[in-house]
Amino acid sequence: MDEKDREQARRFANLSYEGFRELAARADLSPYEQIGFPDSVRAGRDQAILDDICAKLPEMAQASKPRTILDIGPGSSPLALRIIDHCQACGHRLWLVDSPEMLAPLPEGPLVRKVAGPFPDCANDLAALVGKADVIICYSVLHYVFADQPLFSFIDAAMRLLRSGGGAMLLGDLPNASMRRRFLASEAGQAFHRSYMGRDEAPNLGVHLEPSGELDDAILFSIIARARAVGSDAWLLPQPPELPMSNRREDILIRKP
Repeated sequence: MDEKDREQARRFANLSYEGFRELAARADLSPYEQIGFPDSVRAGRDQAILDDICAKLPEMAQASKPRTILDIGPGSSPLALRIIDHCQACGHRLWLVDSPEMLAPLPEGPLVRKVAGPFPDCANDLAALVGKADVIICYSVLHYVFADQPLFSFIDAAMRLLRSGGGAMLLGDLPNASMRRRFLASEAGQAFHRSYMGRDEAPNLGVHLEPSGELDDAILFSIIARARAVGSDAWLLPQPPELPMSNRREDILIRKP
């Protein structure tokens, strides 16, 4: 990663809903930059990400039975386009919730419904989904929610949309500050840090020992505990190594029994 990418990563670290609206409206940015990623992190990885989503949400991968799928914060990158194409090919009904600026470039379709607005503020427009969604995808989104609004209110509102008897939600691509610290403490992590920074220096792990306001082990396990406390099953899952940030990001799968 070069200096431009490192600067972008720092600039994209603390985006809000309004910040993403501004990025989406900038014609000088690439589709990946418009959703808060340097090109070097996401370009060429979209199919691998979709494959992993489908592996964790097998209902989404099946074309034999049309499903109702909600994607909260799909953005407008090639990953969103692949999800739309996949769902249309399988006959799934797909709901997309994001800002008007993010939704505008996405293709229309007879099975695609767009809902503009931040979630869960747009709950009235999703009333038809309460207790009926087979699958909810929320990918590379939750850490921004954590920084910008009550986390459990967001998750509780999403869980109310899931159907009983197997409705599943993937909270995907969650940065875990504890996992990142463990990785950087390893030999592989120190080599990665030197390559990332472009100079021969060890990572400063001491600065990460204090609470940082980021998602970490405590927050991720509290999400799992919250989901289980209200009657759902929940698991923390690893990402496959071919995904771009699998050494410091994890996924949470929630399923209603």
